[in-house]
Amino acid sequence: MGDNYIRCQEENGSINISEEVISSIVRSAISEVDGVAGLSNTAGSDLAELIGLKTLSRGIKVQFNDDDKIVVDVIITVLYGCNIVTVARNVQDKVMNIVQSTTGIESAEVNVHVSGIAFEK
Repeated sequence: MGDNYIRCQEENGSINISEEVISSIVRSAISEVDGVAGLSNTAGSDLAELIGLKTLSRGIKVQFNDDDKIVVDVIITVLYGCNIVTVARNVQDKVMNIVQSTTGIESAEVNVHVSGIAFEK
């Protein structure tokens, strides 16, 4: 199985969860947080889209490190007038809760990167 899966070894066998599945769950959770204008692209995903590759995990990076910990990095933009730290903490809490409840893995780290402010049109 590829490196794009989080593997949980159980008594009866292994359970493999795609990083894209977790990215989709994280994307949905972030959309529910007040003050988040959206997810931001990284330079790599901008380049990939330019050459025609689809990037499903735009603004979200999921990794499973050697300590059996899920590490999620999200890049967001915040609505103008909202407290940036409060919005980022709310995203962090929401993502942490959803990752832990959907995967059953209690060891998780969520890093929130605020890349900009979005103004109302």
